[in-house]
Formats: sequence, structure tokens, C-alpha cells
Amino acid sequence: MSIGQLVITGGSSGIGLATVELFQQQGWDIVNISRSLCPFDGVLTIQADLSQPGSEALLKSQLLPHLKASVVTVLVHNAANLSKDDLQTVDADNFRKVLEVAVIVPSILNQMLMPFMADGSAIIYLGSTLSEKAVAGALSYVVSKHAVAGLMRATCQDLGDRQIHTACVCPGFTDTPMLMTHLNHDQEVIQAIKAMNAQNRLIDPQEIAEVIYFAATHAVLNGAMIHANLGQLER
Repeated sequence: MSIGQLVITGGSSGIGLATVELFQQQGWDIVNISRSLCPFDGVLTIQADLSQPGSEALLKSQLLPHLKASVVTVLVHNAANLSKDDLQTVDADNFRKVLEVAVIVPSILNQMLMPFMADGSAIIYLGSTLSEKAVAGALSYVVSKHAVAGLMRATCQDLGDRQIHTACVCPGFTDTPMLMTHLNHDQEVIQAIKAMNAQNRLIDPQEIAEVIYFAATHAVLNGAMIHANLGQLER
């Protein structure tokens, strides 16, 4: 018997894929929304490019018919777009796409799924260490992750007395295809990144998936910013 339903964006690789695997092992029904198919049997994937405006109509037609009403529902906003840009080089169209994925689509999905969410449901956002600070050369990503933190906090307040909770999980440097692509698989840079936390290693996506699962199933964390970064060292 299913525990409930998980709806996740970006569940075909990295942290999203690890999250899908864990929830599936625990007996959840899963709908993934991503450009690529999730490789696990029994997972329904709705293929969509969430950076493109107009995804709302696609999601309504392809997502809503598969949702069960009045069941415990976990919505995980995991999809993200990591770009290299700065104040002088940021492209307006790409900036819009980053924000579309990070905050516009999550807001749309929140509205769509709320009528299906029973007591005990959860909305979990994926932030970053850059949700509360900034680095050079990642303007659109930094802004989007700050916006995710604000969206989670607003979600907490707007849920009011609904028995639905929310949290923002903020991973540190995690061994995902997105990070490796961003770093151009440069081993020297990767070693420098590892040295930026107290355990001198990258985080395994499964570790973040476990944090997401805990946050989704423990309402006491409502409104929490959860830092999962191995103890980031500030230089």
C-alpha cells in the first residue's frame, strides 16, 4: 500500500534521482517532472522544459490526471539552472529562464497541488549555501537561490493553520552531473572545492535525499532553512 505521493522536479539525475530512489524504496507513488526520463521502473515522468514560459498548460493537462486526491503529498522543488554569469555579462533571457525554474514554476505547482494535499503533506524547496550568501561569477544562480529561500518563508506564512509544512534544504557542494559540468570536470578545481568543508569531500546525493525525506516527514521543521554542507569553511 502506498504511503503517499511524491511530485518532484528534476528527478532524473543528481539529488533528484537519489530522492526518487529513496521515496520509492519507502513505498511512495512518484511523479517526476523533468526534461529527461527517470530510469527507475514505476516512476511516471512528465517530460517538460520548465525554463520555458507556458509550462502551466502542459502541467495541468499531463500532471493533474495522475494525482490522487486527499492523500499525503510531498512536493519537492528540486530543478535548477546553474549558469556562469556576473553583473556585467548576465543575459536577460537566460536570467528569466533561471527564475522561471526556481520560483515561477514552483509557485504554479504549489497552486496546482494544494487541493490534493491531505494533512501531513509537505512542500520542500532545494536551496543552496548561496541562498544566504553570494560568490562572484554566479549572479543568476545566487539570485534564484535567495528567491527560493524567500518563497519557502512566504509559503510557511501563507499555509496558516493548514496541516502542511515546508522547509528549504540547502546542500553544499554535491557530486552531481550539474556540478561536474559547471566545473568542467577539472580535478584541480574539484580538489579545491573539497577543501572548502570540514570533511574534505563532496556530498553524496543520497545524503541530501535523506535530509529531504526527513524534512518532508517531520512537520516540526516547518519554515526551517536546513544547511547540509559538511560544515562549510569560510576563507
